[in-house]
Amino acid sequence: MLKRFTVCIFLVAGLSTLVMAADENACKGDPGKWQQLFNGKDLTGWKHVGPGGDTVEDGLIRTHGGMGLLYWTGGKVGNCEIHVVFKMRDENDNSGVFIRIPLEPREEWMPVHYGYEVQIDNHPEKSNEDEYHETGMLYSLTKPLVKNAWKPGPEWNTMDITLDGPRTIVMLNGKKVTDYKEGDPVPEKKFDFEPQHGTRPNLGWFGLQNHSDNDIVFFKEVAIKPLKK
Repeated sequence: MLKRFTVCIFLVAGLSTLVMAADENACKGDPGKWQQLFNGKDLTGWKHVGPGGDTVEDGLIRTHGGMGLLYWTGGKVGNCEIHVVFKMRDENDNSGVFIRIPLEPREEWMPVHYGYEVQIDNHPEKSNEDEYHETGMLYSLTKPLVKNAWKPGPEWNTMDITLDGPRTIVMLNGKKVTDYKEGDPVPEKKFDFEPQHGTRPNLGWFGLQNHSDNDIVFFKEVAIKPLKK
């Protein structure tokens, strides 16, 4: 009986350790120094799910086909800044940065419905969508605080996403375009493919979307650093 009880203690302790590890913030280190997650050579530390894929060409991540997701395998992040430098191949292409994904991605639609997509699409009107669907927005949920902060392809854009507890701030080329806190009002769903409404976790996985054969986006930098306490 004692042996079985001891084993139970170890099992419970082991389960607690796994739970703690799952909820550990992977965004660590010096708040004044960016941790580069893309080495410019290959996709070490990244994994793809869903259709299509990504390659490294001339030191850049290049999207292919889709819709899929290339996510960072280092773990969940929160109270963190995510720095992304990207450009579109054409005057306009579609992609996105997914954040606050509650579980490690295994397919492409769970991140859509249970995380947030920080959209990359300068001209959503061309696909009958509105300003809630343009670059820098939490896709279908927020509208731009500053209009047309984006740059057309093939110019480079810098996107800085701040995850501050339940608050998400997006800076696009130095201009604040989104400032959203969990519970803020959002518009009704317009399309079936828009995300489910509801709160997202403070800690979550994140990744880069590959949207379709007609949408080619290049990523030059992906980096994180913790917020200053």
